Amino acid sequence: MKKAINIRMDETLLADLDSYAQELERSRTYIIEKAVSTYFDTLDEMISDTRTDELKAGKTEVYSLEELAQRLGLN
Repeated sequence: MKKAINIRMDETLLADLDSYAQELERSRTYIIEKAVSTYFDTLDEMISDTRTDELKAGKTEVYSLEELAQRLGLN
């Protein structure tokens, strides 16, 4: 299900968006959805890198599946 949203965008960016949409014969919505989806991949990588750095720095604890089950009382 799609939901409508309102956004404010710099006029130059909007002009670029319209140019791409026209060139590709797609809607603004399509281009924005694809851009956001692609950027989510980038954000996932950034989060993964941050978590890896925290793990290496000893700021995060790691538990095996067995340890987690035991902590949750599932054994």
